[in-house]
Amino acid sequence: MLSRAAFLWRLGRSFLVTVGIVVVSLLIGSCGYHFFGPMPWIDALLNSSMILTGMGPVDSMKTDAGKLFATFYALYGGIAFLTLVAVMLAPVLHRVMHKFHLDDSDE
Repeated sequence: MLSRAAFLWRLGRSFLVTVGIVVVSLLIGSCGYHFFGPMPWIDALLNSSMILTGMGPVDSMKTDAGKLFATFYALYGGIAFLTLVAVMLAPVLHRVMHKFHLDDSDE
């Protein structure tokens, strides 16, 4: 079994990966809403963060390109959420599976 320090390092690395995915996702969403919307940057950030959290858009899109972007970004947001959960839970589930498969003599 991995030591507690190594496990926490692995968990921290997973957290940093999820933060990176969130930042990139917000950047993609903000740019898309800003350029295809067109929306001011702060409104674009608000819309992209609301989509990523699953709460839904705040402002509706006026252009066809904006509506298409919002459609695909919403689909991406759902997949991104599932990916974030998987990345964060992977080290924990990996450790739990090892714990169940250890013999008493292996500890």
